Amino acid sequence: MATLVERMLRAARLDANLYEEVEADPTTMRQALVVVLLSSVAGGIGTAGEDGLGLFGAAIASLIGWYIWAFLTYYIGTKWLPEPATEADVGQMLRTLGFASAPGIIRILGVIPGLGMVIAVIGSLWMLCAMVVAVRQALDYRSTGRAIAVCVIGFIVQVAVISALMIAFGAMAGPDAGPTA
Repeated sequence: MATLVERMLRAARLDANLYEEVEADPTTMRQALVVVLLSSVAGGIGTAGEDGLGLFGAAIASLIGWYIWAFLTYYIGTKWLPEPATEADVGQMLRTLGFASAPGIIRILGVIPGLGMVIAVIGSLWMLCAMVVAVRQALDYRSTGRAIAVCVIGFIVQVAVISALMIAFGAMAGPDAGPTA
């Protein structure tokens, strides 16, 4: 049995075999959850709470985002853009995408003065690459282009939904948005 650290390193190296391994093994769900949480905490430490959520809030937001992202990629990949060999379930997407968060641990280096934004961009791009590999493997795609398309469409849908929710709950309104006395 591979250790969590070994799997995280393989995920960060974009090892397609690792994504196949966790896709096929339902017992890796707990490890995937830990990877998402570690990546979230690293990002929270690296940004020193710049988003105002704090570590606990960031961890909760990451878990919710992970589930939404897994469901979106599952749905888009199996219903809108399947290949003949595509066969997956949400659990497989959760496991593979959980491990695709492993490169995000680099974001902890954002505490180094002057490197915060650079590290955040590097970590995000690296995780995006890992997500493409995870999607390709979980959906049994032969085409990386199709996996990229699923990720792009999923990203657009997720941003639209989150934006709509933020507008609905007034989170996007500035401090001056309320009535004046």
